[in-house]
Amino acid sequence: MAFTLNHLPKRTEKPRNEGLTLALDKGYSVRQAEDFVESSSNYFDVVKLGWGTSYITQNLEEKIAVYQNAGIPVYFGGTLFEAYVLRDQLDAYVELMKNYGIGHVEVSNGTIWLSDDRKQAIIKELSQEFYVYSEVGSKNPNDIIPPYKWVKIIENELKAGSQKVICEARESGTVGVFRPNGEVRSGLIEEITDQIPQEKLIFEAPQKEQQVWFIRKFGSNVNLGNIVPAEVISLETLRLGLRGDTLLDFYSLDDDEDLNNVMKDTNTISNKE
Repeated sequence: MAFTLNHLPKRTEKPRNEGLTLALDKGYSVRQAEDFVESSSNYFDVVKLGWGTSYITQNLEEKIAVYQNAGIPVYFGGTLFEAYVLRDQLDAYVELMKNYGIGHVEVSNGTIWLSDDRKQAIIKELSQEFYVYSEVGSKNPNDIIPPYKWVKIIENELKAGSQKVICEARESGTVGVFRPNGEVRSGLIEEITDQIPQEKLIFEAPQKEQQVWFIRKFGSNVNLGNIVPAEVISLETLRLGLRGDTLLDFYSLDDDEDLNNVMKDTNTISNKE
């Protein structure tokens, strides 16, 4: 028997342009990738092979094929891109992506120094053959970029050919758009989204509390990244209001009186407990 719950938020359907879940594969085996696809393929849209893990991943070609055969794009982490650029081997990196049938690329400068002009030129060049994600923000927690500069960089990278801009947070969720304690830099987010269409952004949000904040702020179809595979289904329940953190955020009835009664009943149960 199918589940039938009324008043759930409407999620975009795959292939999605909004409401993306970008999963972070930190070195899965082929078998783990197969299990991940089998359990969760409806709920994630693209896979990043984290930082430089693809360089040492065994059976890499077979693992990439698992994702691609499920219709899920794969790309190499931004740190690997930076490692090649640092060594003046961008052409070799492009050939590497072509050899593996990779159609997406992340252009970042979170660790290396790369001028804005050079980064935009690379975006423009790669966008002729690849679907480009660019990433803005430093991996150094002491390197604070003022909001106006975030906006300017994002605008320029979108103009250069980036399809979406990833707002840096690292795997830890303690840099970039977050403070070292994981707290959202809400003023920064407000200023960015006041001037940049929210659907053009992917917010890295590895921690549950961060995911909840963005979902409450922008709704179920906010683009979120750096989601570990084991948390993809958990994130989808947050998006749908099927976890306690967002259960009441997305529940609504046409009749306010009915909604108030539900809230009263909920409070009564909480008081009894």
